[in-house]
Amino acid sequence: MPTPLPPALDAIVGPGAPVVSVAPVTLSAPGRPVPLMVRVSAPVSGGHLPVVVFSHGNGWNLDGYAPLTAFWASRGFVVVQPTHLDSRRNAFGFDHPVFPRIWTERVADVTRILDQLDVIEAAVPGLTGRTDRSRIAVAGHSWGAQTAQSLLGARIVDETGHLTGADLADDRISAGVLLAATGIGGDDLHPFAQANFPFMRPSFRELTTPALVVAGDRDQSKMSRRGPDWFTDVYEYSPGATDLLTLFGAEHSLGGIVGYEVAETTDEDPDRVAALQRLSVAYLRTALQIDETSWSLARDAFAVSGGDTGVIISKEHAESIS
Repeated sequence: MPTPLPPALDAIVGPGAPVVSVAPVTLSAPGRPVPLMVRVSAPVSGGHLPVVVFSHGNGWNLDGYAPLTAFWASRGFVVVQPTHLDSRRNAFGFDHPVFPRIWTERVADVTRILDQLDVIEAAVPGLTGRTDRSRIAVAGHSWGAQTAQSLLGARIVDETGHLTGADLADDRISAGVLLAATGIGGDDLHPFAQANFPFMRPSFRELTTPALVVAGDRDQSKMSRRGPDWFTDVYEYSPGATDLLTLFGAEHSLGGIVGYEVAETTDEDPDRVAALQRLSVAYLRTALQIDETSWSLARDAFAVSGGDTGVIISKEHAESIS
């Protein structure tokens, strides 16, 4: 009998280590309507720690997504989580003057974090000098994945299909994890999204940084008339998105990554979250050149023990694993 999936993946990503988490840490953000606050989570020991900046979905904050961020920190990553302007804590609704530029402010938040890693290290007891700034990844869920896409190189097009606006890619970032990432726009967008979300017209041709794309096969967006395949567009059209993990039965919360017992998680599945925790760690370790074998070993384990969890498609191998 095959080993159950989480133990099989644990043999690859290893046991968890104790973590320290500090919040709120306030960063410099001149001109921002409210202070930029972040949560920093890191292993209590070890050096040369890679950094992951995580961008939350619409309305959330630095206290969300513990099932992922705490797990990543326990497996050797320094995880930084900003509270973006769209957080419900800030109460900036669609009619607020700041709302049209929130999507670019989200990107600016990540840039501010990378500019102030010295401040972030100093805010966590014992962290100074322990990060590896040559190994930085960005991750995000939903609107946060759109934020991450921009930092990985995705651009925006106008109504005629021509690139518009600035290139927001950051060359300090060398890998990404895109969770329920928004897809191609155009006529498939609902009228409200067409009118209010210009960033939902992406071009993925310019996204060349390695990224893992994660989608749920029951995730139906309220912003697009298309089905769950909308969330796989970045994999289909980006040269950088190397792998696509589709989770069977998963809706927008992908089994509960936002938090345990969160009301909006209509597809709660701890086993699904456990698989995603471990697969994302394995991917990041390989993409950040920490361990070149982690992702291939995790894919092999998934092939044997994945069962009904999902399917992995890799451009490198041009095959499916489930």
